[in-house]
Amino acid sequence: MTIRKNFLFDDEVAKHLEELAKVEGKTQTQIAQEAIEIQYKKISIQKKLEALDRIVGSFSGLIGDVDAKEARRDHVLEKYAE
Repeated sequence: MTIRKNFLFDDEVAKHLEELAKVEGKTQTQIAQEAIEIQYKKISIQKKLEALDRIVGSFSGLIGDVDAKEARRDHVLEKYAE
């Protein structure tokens, strides 16, 4: 599916777009699409990294440096020491 969008560019930006298209042998639409996708990927990666940081941060302090055998022994002693 294709959606038509109209953009207004400054004269200089319009010239740059035209020159890029000529040099790369692409349409101006292709140049604009590629630029948008590059920027979108950067933003998407940044959002994913921020979400991962929030997830990782939510686990800090929950486990720490715990010796599993010692924790199990302490649990058994607490439960059956009476």
